[in-house]
Amino acid sequence: MADLVQYYGTGRRKSSIARVFLRPGNGGFTVNGKPFEEHFVTQQQRVAAKRPLALLEVAGSFDVVTTVIGGGIMGQADAVKLGIARALLEFNGELRKQLKSDGLLTRDARIKERKKYGQKGARARFQFSKR
Repeated sequence: MADLVQYYGTGRRKSSIARVFLRPGNGGFTVNGKPFEEHFVTQQQRVAAKRPLALLEVAGSFDVVTTVIGGGIMGQADAVKLGIARALLEFNGELRKQLKSDGLLTRDARIKERKKYGQKGARARFQFSKR
């Protein structure tokens, strides 16, 4: 049996986690078993998710199979972006300089701040009344 050649990368953003598999192919892109255009509906989400492939101009030479859980759609798109960049790095380590200079290998660590006790939200307080 022939071994399946694939490159794996994990991407995270906010509370979204993406598992990305790059396989040699002709540019197919599926997210959670659905076509790419069905999962990412706006142009901004599609551009964000495909940015590493567009930058390196290898979109037509790989099939991308992705599983994404958690968060919103834009967070998922950014998680897929990081996952693709990491998988491309596994495919060819010489791409690191190009990906890093474009900021595609940096994990965006900004997450939602927790609500504190005695307050209405993370920073918002309950209304103060003198009388």
